[in-house]
Amino acid sequence: MNFQTKISLSKQPHNLIDYKSKILLLGSCFTEHIGSKLEYFKFQSSVNPFGILFHPKAIESLVSNAVKGNVYSNNNIFFNNEQWHSFDAHSKLSNVSKDELLKCLNEQIKLTNQHIHESTHVVITLGTAWVYRHIKTKAVVANCHKVPQKEFKKELLLIDTISDSLQNIVDLIRSVNTNASIIFTVSPVRHLKDGFVENTLSKSLLISAIHQVIEARKNLHYFPSYEIMMDELRDYRFYNEDMIHPNPTAINYIWEKFKLVWFTEEVYKIMDEVDVIQKGLQHKPFNPNSEAHLQFLQKLEKKKAQLSLKVPHIVF
Repeated sequence: MNFQTKISLSKQPHNLIDYKSKILLLGSCFTEHIGSKLEYFKFQSSVNPFGILFHPKAIESLVSNAVKGNVYSNNNIFFNNEQWHSFDAHSKLSNVSKDELLKCLNEQIKLTNQHIHESTHVVITLGTAWVYRHIKTKAVVANCHKVPQKEFKKELLLIDTISDSLQNIVDLIRSVNTNASIIFTVSPVRHLKDGFVENTLSKSLLISAIHQVIEARKNLHYFPSYEIMMDELRDYRFYNEDMIHPNPTAINYIWEKFKLVWFTEEVYKIMDEVDVIQKGLQHKPFNPNSEAHLQFLQKLEKKKAQLSLKVPHIVF
């Protein structure tokens, strides 16, 4: 008896991911999970240079500023709760020093520009269609940074607005990089603070807008992270205790599906070698000075050296 409804997935015919690929990941917190997997297995990847960005307008703003080489100045930041912030970036970039924040923002803009130019794959994960508009500036913000809610107006982006934003992102990337595969996906994280019905409405708008934009022959793709969580993993045992975020089992399951669709068969052997070394590095011996442990470390160094001959960019 089959207790699951399986989503039909097939390997992409072109531009699969291998250890020569350069991957830029932008978007919601689920992006960070996939990014951490790529980092663990030592792929060439960059994840959320401006921190977690939940909605398409925030991602569009980052891509636009990066491609155009815009520079952040005093006019683009503000002071609140003893720190300097940018409405365009996640709070992890915030800083007690105004100069350090500006330095960080502009460094990340330059890095994002470089990554967009060089990437073979750009993965964009959308989390929500709900946004907050700053009443004073009329700008949609990426993060409110605990500024009083009365200073914002909550809005729901409509399908046409979202699809226009996604098309702008595509056009901006294509203006400097015509060959990268752009992969859209919707985060399986449930934004229940917006409400159950509101979360479903939000996700449906994102999915509908993405499908107005994607076209395989133009190297624009959709990966069904949300659908895998909702349809294949239809059980609360696949969520964390908050019943909102997918747990490690669910993340690993979706990761395996992503590998199935987007990875070359040849990378699996190298990934296994990386995994052995990573687990070896995490090993905690009972006696660090024992002969057995010293021999273990020597073998580990040999494995690292052998792997670096195959994939020179890998550094542990």
